[in-house]
Formats: sequence, structure tokens, C-alpha cells
Amino acid sequence: MLRAIIFDLDDTLVDQEGAARSAVIGWAAEHGITGGDVADRWDAVSGPHYQRYQRREIGFQEQRRARTREFFAIEVDDAEADALFAGYLRRYETQWAAFDDAIPTLRRVRDAGLRTVVLTNGEDAHQRLKLDMTGLAAEVDLLVSTSTLPVSKPDPRAYLLTCERVDVAPNEALMVGNSLAHDVLGPIEAGMDAVLLDRHDSHRDGGVRRIASLNDLSW
Repeated sequence: MLRAIIFDLDDTLVDQEGAARSAVIGWAAEHGITGGDVADRWDAVSGPHYQRYQRREIGFQEQRRARTREFFAIEVDDAEADALFAGYLRRYETQWAAFDDAIPTLRRVRDAGLRTVVLTNGEDAHQRLKLDMTGLAAEVDLLVSTSTLPVSKPDPRAYLLTCERVDVAPNEALMVGNSLAHDVLGPIEAGMDAVLLDRHDSHRDGGVRRIASLNDLSW
């Protein structure tokens, strides 16, 4: 029997990509960097360093510094990198917004007597702030950030440890998220059911249960 639905956060409940792209365009322009490829360049720089953070190779603040140094192609000390990144962060945080289908879906899950859980690969304090600023905190029973776990998604242990915190068995939980690897294949390997949120219709051949909107979620 289903007892909990576990949601990914970024680009599942919150439009993280939209916030990041808007923030970096304004931030880069402030420092004289313009062009139609600015956001794509930031994505290309950010991805590998954030993956290093998720693998526990570098810390959360260090991945921010590494992204900043590479994006601007500069060698600065930690304090200077932090100050520079702060300009991006201010813009990024003001752009955070929940998707229109997020809060109604969380409420629908609760109305069905199920627990609402968020499992995110983000840093815990940062993700808690995101829940607060987007109005999602009141709708979520438990946030599990992998910065508080020994492993990150898609390691099966991340989902099993989350189930332990919720006090449900893996087969009593459903995972929902936008990443095929992190939110579907990983949970399935851990013995959970999973649904891929495919807002952009980009995984037609994924061979998994897929929805275009959280409004389409059923259980």
C-alpha cells in the first residue's frame, strides 16, 4: 500500500533552470559579458563542478568558486570568488518560483492521506531556503537533502535511507522527478515505483511511466 510520495525539488517542484538562466544573464551583463549563449555557457561550466560536489570530491562552497573562476576565466582567491558569486546568488534566489502544478499536487497527495517528501541532491540549508521562499515548505512533510546523507542520487542507498527517515518500506513509496537517472532508474533499482515528469516531452523512448505535468500524477 502506498504511504508516501517522494518528489525531486529542482525542475520538478521549482523552476530551477528558469531561475538560473535569468540570473546568469543579468549577472554576466553586469560584468560586461553578453550574448545569446551566456546561459548555455554557464550550464556547461556548472554541470561538471556540481557533479563533483555530488560525488563528495569538493565542498558546496568550493563548487561555487570553481564555477565562477571558470566562467569568468579568472584566477582569484576564495574571498573574491565568493563576492563575485554573491551577485549571481542574489539574482538567482529572487527568481525562485514553484511551478503552477506543484502546490496543488502536494495538497492533493496530502488529502489522499499520503506523506509528502522531497529528496534533493542540493545542500540542505540552501534547499530549505528554497522551500520557504517558494511557499512549498508548508506543503512538505519532510525534506531530505543528500548533503545530510553519505551518498547522493542516483545511488540506491539515497532512496533507501530516505524511506527509513519517512518510516516506509521502498514498495510503499513512489518517486516523482524530472531526471530519468536520478528520479526513476535509481529508485527502481532500490525497489521503489517511480514516475518521470517530462515537461518538455524529451523522453519518449524512456520505457518508463511518464507524465507531462504534476496535474497528471496518479497512484
